[in-house]
Amino acid sequence: MKVFSDQSRPVPNGPAVRALVAGSVGNFIEWYEFGVYGYFATVIAARFFTPEGAGTAEGLVRTYASFALAFFFRPVGAALFGRLGDRVGRRPVLILVIALMTGATTLIGVLPTYATVGALAPWLLTFLRVLQGLSAGGEFGGAVALLTEFAPPGRRGLYGAWQSFTVALGLLGGAGVAALLATVLDAGQLADWGWRLAFLLTLPMGLGALWLRLRLDETPSFRSERVGQVAVPAREVCAAIALGAGRVMGWAAAGYTFLVVLPSYLQSTLDASFQQALLATVLANVGFAVTILPAGLLSDRVGRRPVMLAGAVLVVALSVPLLNLLQDDGTSNSVKGAWVFGAGAVVGLMAGPGPAMLSEMFPTSVRYTGLGLAYALSNAVFSGCAGLIITESVGRTGNVDIPAYYAAAACAVSVLALAVTKTPPGTASWEETDADAGDRADVRDVVRRDRRGGGRPGPRR
Repeated sequence: MKVFSDQSRPVPNGPAVRALVAGSVGNFIEWYEFGVYGYFATVIAARFFTPEGAGTAEGLVRTYASFALAFFFRPVGAALFGRLGDRVGRRPVLILVIALMTGATTLIGVLPTYATVGALAPWLLTFLRVLQGLSAGGEFGGAVALLTEFAPPGRRGLYGAWQSFTVALGLLGGAGVAALLATVLDAGQLADWGWRLAFLLTLPMGLGALWLRLRLDETPSFRSERVGQVAVPAREVCAAIALGAGRVMGWAAAGYTFLVVLPSYLQSTLDASFQQALLATVLANVGFAVTILPAGLLSDRVGRRPVMLAGAVLVVALSVPLLNLLQDDGTSNSVKGAWVFGAGAVVGLMAGPGPAMLSEMFPTSVRYTGLGLAYALSNAVFSGCAGLIITESVGRTGNVDIPAYYAAAACAVSVLALAVTKTPPGTASWEETDADAGDRADVRDVVRRDRRGGGRPGPRR
């Protein structure tokens, strides 16, 4: 299968580094907010989704339902902003989505609660979550396109991995803020107004990200594509989207199970304290962060597929033993912490090469839309629904191993999708065993063009 690598010429280091920072910062804010929402799920459930007399579990399920709804609007945002980004450019659309995301998240920090405005409160919160879902859907595809199209030859895996690395940083940032607030405030203050501070911090971060993106240039690939855009058959794009979604399904499900849903699971199912749950989440996210960039760099050398396959297979094998260990009161906290750290590290093996792999599955003319939809669809179902499915299933069945089964089943599907080495009929999945082959061809194209005095090669099919 071919790799779509359509950079017209090597990018100078200055613009590439600016693109790396500006492309990553929006993702940091997005995942900081989604992490904060997950970490404060029990508080938000009590303030917005639990009328007087209602049960705590019922409010938590409603909170996760709102969480899931935002994810289901991600594909809508990916299609809407992706199509716009493939037509008018990556830069203006990324500016728009960071402004929308910042505004919606900041407003959550000032929303009235159920005790103040009654049933209107959950509807207002859900509306802002929908706006966040739309903006998040437009963020990923554009940021990955920006990073990989500015990446130097032979470094698409590493540059794309920064998008995943800022997921870890955002979740860690959210966990750090939540832990700090839980430490300096008592339980009453945290539930009353302290949780709002975590959302209001998005405003200065968002303004900084907006300033960085206003200083960006358009990507070389997009500027070149305007010269002679090549149409791509819709059925090929749809087939590539479906295959891409299958390949990142395990990353989506395991990532949210171990990195976001874990705190509420530990509190509601294993009776852990808020501080213990946050500590476990921090360890998992540190493990996640540690492996992402090395995994992306390794994929530039050996290919995307083998690195991602290793991560998916390990999740299938280790999910149930990990959860059983956490449930065992006789296991020391240090051993539990090491296993939680390892669970995050395994997810990082999938997250590191993932963005570059998706980018390489689509040519410039549909890249923003295609990779954004593949990622958003898998996340809408397997990330957004993770908390809802796990909480509801554990409550109905009493089986505390549900999170492990959920992550392992999704990763098993990804193993099958990643194992596909031949292109199915009508599928536009263009990946080579050696991920650098496309980059080396790019360098040869540049040399030949320079000798001829210019000219632009079309995308390789």
